[in-house]
Parts: sequence; structure tokens; C-alpha cells
Amino acid sequence: MDPTKKLVRYIIKGIQEKKGSGIVVADLSKIDGTICRYFVICQGNSPMQVEAITESVSDTVREKLNEKPLRTVGQENALWVAMDYVDVMVHVFVPDMREYYNLENLWQDAKLTKVEDID
Repeated sequence: MDPTKKLVRYIIKGIQEKKGSGIVVADLSKIDGTICRYFVICQGNSPMQVEAITESVSDTVREKLNEKPLRTVGQENALWVAMDYVDVMVHVFVPDMREYYNLENLWQDAKLTKVEDID
């Protein structure tokens, strides 16, 4: 399996571990001029859950692939946290911030894959 797709799989696993919802994977790999190959977008119901999801993604990817994000921003208020894994950007939002920024529609040419929520 492609290493980047494997990274996306473990990011999703980390999100699901903390009951993150509304997971969408935007495949940007066929769009010229993008900053990465994939966006993984999800949400938590509160800043505390956003923090927990971010930590879970970081821990899962480190344990499974021995990788750390190049940079993580937004942890101070945990309304929107962005994690940079170079080829993959992870965006964890609280619901109203996700709706406001609407990243899924920012890249209209991207192939969007919705991941079913787990209970």
C-alpha cells in the first residue's frame, strides 16, 4: 500500500478512537498547485474533544508509522487544529468553525470520500 494512503488510514483510525465525526478525505493529488496530497477533515463536539482527537491522531501515527506531524497549530483554543504531515493535512474542527470555513468546498475539484461515523 502507498505510504501516504497508509498514513491516511492511521489518521482516520486515530480520529475514530476518540469518536471524531464527519470524517471527509479530500484527494488533492490530481490538482496542480496544492500544498499536499490529502486533506483529512473531521470534527469534535467541543474543544476538549478536538484536543483528544488531535492527541489520538498523533499517538496512533507515531505508534504505527513512527511519524510525527511537522507542525501542529491551533491547540491553544482547540476550535480548529491543523496537523501537517507534509503529504497529508489533518483539520479537526468544532462544528460551527467547520461550517464557517467549509474546507470541503474550498477544493471543489478534489475527490471527496466520506468515512462513516462509528458509534
